[in-house]
This record gives sequence, C-alpha cells and structure tokens, in this order.
Amino acid sequence: MTASQSSKLLASLFEHIDEEQRLTVLHIGPALPETVDFFSSFRCKLYFVDLFSELPIIETEDDGPTLEQTFRDLLQLQQDVKFDICLFWDVFNFLDSAAIAAFLGVLRPHLHSGSVAHGFAVHNLRSPQRDQLYGIKRLDSFNIRSRATALPGYAPHTQGKLKTMLNCFKFDRSVLLSDSRLELLFSAKL
Repeated sequence: MTASQSSKLLASLFEHIDEEQRLTVLHIGPALPETVDFFSSFRCKLYFVDLFSELPIIETEDDGPTLEQTFRDLLQLQQDVKFDICLFWDVFNFLDSAAIAAFLGVLRPHLHSGSVAHGFAVHNLRSPQRDQLYGIKRLDSFNIRSRATALPGYAPHTQGKLKTMLNCFKFDRSVLLSDSRLELLFSAKL
C-alpha cells in the first residue's frame, strides 16, 4: 500500500537549480518508479544505492573489510562524481555512529559547496521503528510504502547527535511531521 506525505522541505532542494543544469543525485534506497518518473523532467544522473538491503552495516572484528571499505564497495563511485542532491531518507536511523562516520568519510569527496540533502530523523528516541520505502511524487510530496519485512539495526539518534555526527553538513531546516518524525534539510559544509 502506498501513502502520500506532504513535504515542506523537499522543494527547497530544487530552489537554486537551473532547468538547464545537469544534476547528479544520490538516492539511498531502491529505485521506485515515481522517483525515476519525477527526475525524468530534469537533466540528471541518478545513483540509486540501496544501503537498506545491506543492513546491518557494522564493524567486524575479524579480518573483514573496514566500514569505509564496505561503503566504498557499496557506493562504487567514480572519483570525479560530485552530488548536487542527496536523498538519505531515514538511513541514519539504521546506522550507528561508527557506520555514519565511515559513510560520510566515503561520501565527503563527492560533495561540493552547493550540495544539498534531505532526510528524516526521530523527534523522540522512543519512536517506533518505521520500515518504509520512500519515493518522490512531486516537489511538495513523497510516497511511502511499507517494507515487506522489518529492517535490522534500528538505532535512531537525536537531532542534536545527528548534527554532531553529520559534520560535513549543516542543518538548514527541520520540520516536525504529524507522526513525530523530523524532516530535515541539510547543505554541505566543506
């Protein structure tokens, strides 16, 4: 079942985008039809990386790859790729602080001073886990679908802690949604 959620911040990602500008977009999660359709009206290159299918992403104590190497392998980014827009959705609710640091360590070289991002956080750490898929419907709304199974590794962070951990972004705006989630808008801080 698909539900629609209005957004006060999504349109802000596109405020400074020229229609002729070629966009490079990182979408954390699977490619949903409405998102692909939405971006078809832009000149853009989309990178869909479903980190959710790899959860839990945690440090291993054996001779396995480091967290940074794991994220490099998952993202598979060419050295010259620079993202204009990052759609994180609620991935930070499923990564611990070490995984977030490793993820951002790999992502940081692919940001530029004009990079912007969107995501969700919990308003209260006791908020229940939401196992959802997100897709962009329009500039002012997104679609939400329930996942077939619960995601492992739910470990939400407060907005204050996220501000500290997401050190290559500054928090521009946050909006409290009716279901007690926070919708967040970030911009690169390099």
